[in-house]
Amino acid sequence: MKLRIVDSPLGPLTLVVNDSGALQALAMADQKWGPEPDADLGERDDTVAADAVAQLAEYFAGTRTEFDLALAPVGTDFQRGVWAALGEIPFGTTETYGRLAERIGHPRGTRAVGAATGRNPIGIIIPCHRLVGASGGLTGYAGGLDRKRWLLDFESGGVLV
Repeated sequence: MKLRIVDSPLGPLTLVVNDSGALQALAMADQKWGPEPDADLGERDDTVAADAVAQLAEYFAGTRTEFDLALAPVGTDFQRGVWAALGEIPFGTTETYGRLAERIGHPRGTRAVGAATGRNPIGIIIPCHRLVGASGGLTGYAGGLDRKRWLLDFESGGVLV
């Protein structure tokens, strides 16, 4: 594995790629459920993840609404299913945890969906920030509710970079 740290409007982002070059993690500073502080994420290499860096720059510039990257998130089959479903939520929209649970065939699995979402290792690119509570209110986000609010405002056109 190798890592690269890039600046963003949300602070530094740590990108981790596996030996095949697929993105395995995107972590924000002080992220809940991020890599452990003593985790070996590989050596720093500011040449890796060039596609991810370019696409994130386009996203934050407002010119990209979907990512097209090789991803390799590590998790259980259920978690990977939730993360795949998150990728189907369109830019600028939200979906409730309950609706996503129904959509993946687990209508009573709202809490399990929430737990899997909280463990999403590739935030922003796998858009877990687009999930909201049943009332439409903002609920948990591993990167912090301020970042979630910023991302949702940004995607709805309410924030200028």
